[in-house]
Amino acid sequence: MRVETITSRGNPLVKMLRKASSRGTTTPQGFALAESPRLLAEALSAGIEIRGVFATEAARPKIERLLPPHLNVTLRILDEKLFAECAATVRPQGVLTLVKLPRSSCEVTLGRLAVVLDSVRDAGNAGTIVRSAEAFGASGAVFLKGSASPAHPKTLRAAAGSLFRLPFVYGIEREEFLAAAAAAGAKLYAAAARGDVAIGDADFSAPAAVVIGSEAHGVAPALHNAATAVAVPTERVESLNAAAAAAVILYEAARQRR
Repeated sequence: MRVETITSRGNPLVKMLRKASSRGTTTPQGFALAESPRLLAEALSAGIEIRGVFATEAARPKIERLLPPHLNVTLRILDEKLFAECAATVRPQGVLTLVKLPRSSCEVTLGRLAVVLDSVRDAGNAGTIVRSAEAFGASGAVFLKGSASPAHPKTLRAAAGSLFRLPFVYGIEREEFLAAAAAAGAKLYAAAARGDVAIGDADFSAPAAVVIGSEAHGVAPALHNAATAVAVPTERVESLNAAAAAAVILYEAARQRR
């Protein structure tokens, strides 16, 4: 492990971090910006590629304890003000890590039970859905085109490390996903406030894919027409938000498989 200090706001690495943070995208080399000591620890545990680690002087002792001595990576120290300009959070925790997210294929994600994000644009909801998917034994996640990016710092924080482990694909067109689901023999379920079937009556024992739509518009017609609409029974409220509905449906799927 090497250590160096960056003091210039015009440093190319600082410019790259600011751009990835503000736009919620990967760097030109395809690395995502993971923020927090926990995400650094999760990335190390998952064994994914780490390109660089950036920390404040105050956080340096903790980060040096986390980083294995044999790791071929440079720890770059930024002052508090420079670090704050690069961070995506209001109260940064002192470390930013450039990680390579391990993308997969539709075939792998559809192996058992996939969760499908259809125009889920809120990055916090998207990450929470992926975290629930891993927690309840899903085989993968599909981010359809128009959904929040899995590389967005807020998505990564909400997923809490699940995007380092759970197979996922990103930017897939609806038609491409439908073809892959048909080839895999996966039954489609679309979450809906007024579904035809309550989740307790749906059959999640066979390969299936649960489609979660945007809170504003729900699941797109092309997917809704190809799926069975399922509802989470509620009292006094019409519906749950996207992340909460996904968690309940995925829990029911896990319960049935057990």
